[in-house]
Amino acid sequence: MRSVLGIDAAWTDREPSGVALIADDGFGWRLMEVAASYAAFLQPPLAAGPVLRDRGSIPDAAAIIDAASVRVGSPVDIVAVDMPLATTPIIGRRASDNLISTAYGAKHAGTHTPSDTRPGKLSDELRIGFHGIGYPLAVSDPSGHGLIEVYPHPALIELAAAERRLAYKVSKIGKYWPEVTPGVRRENLLEVWRQIVSLLETRIKGVAKALPLPPATARGHKMKAFEDCLDAVVCAWVGACVLDGRARAFGDDTSAIWVPVVR
Repeated sequence: MRSVLGIDAAWTDREPSGVALIADDGFGWRLMEVAASYAAFLQPPLAAGPVLRDRGSIPDAAAIIDAASVRVGSPVDIVAVDMPLATTPIIGRRASDNLISTAYGAKHAGTHTPSDTRPGKLSDELRIGFHGIGYPLAVSDPSGHGLIEVYPHPALIELAAAERRLAYKVSKIGKYWPEVTPGVRRENLLEVWRQIVSLLETRIKGVAKALPLPPATARGHKMKAFEDCLDAVVCAWVGACVLDGRARAFGDDTSAIWVPVVR
């Protein structure tokens, strides 16, 4: 049994992080669980839906890996995280950021610039925590268990064969569609989410069932919880691509952002 844990890691300790677990028993990848926070993921399966969005984003690496490994019946192979990670202190843009921005900047998917305060210590603590339990940061093809950095925007561009990054972030719907009413903006966002879920379902069975779209009238925190879960599944899919030998590392010997190679 192969498995990947995807984490849409918040860059502050005040917001939650989405978590998704996928596994392949030889018959293809399947979504085992998805939650909108570490706390929700650590609860018994099905005890709460993905909209439970507990605050706080400093993970207990051992507890998360133990919970995931119990659910799939074997140790997790890859932990795929949407957060800047490096083996040296992050004080600004890295080679990995620049390479991704060169490759995907024209498609509006360049990286944000990290700093020593954002994500700052959260990045160091996450990397050190997973390294300490046998998941070192992988900047080239992992041998054994590993921690990898991923970035959903270029991953989704590859998944959708899109000409530019997908308009799927709740906080940006006013910028995506400034000329229409708020209600139409939400409907547009839900349609993009529907397309992403459908595309992910072709790669990972069970995504559509686990992530039913929220109603257009859903409160903001429920919309954001859905987005966090969606990003976590995307992270897990990138990890699966790494295990399947269908991903490329953009970076150097201190950091790398992995992007799927979709043929």
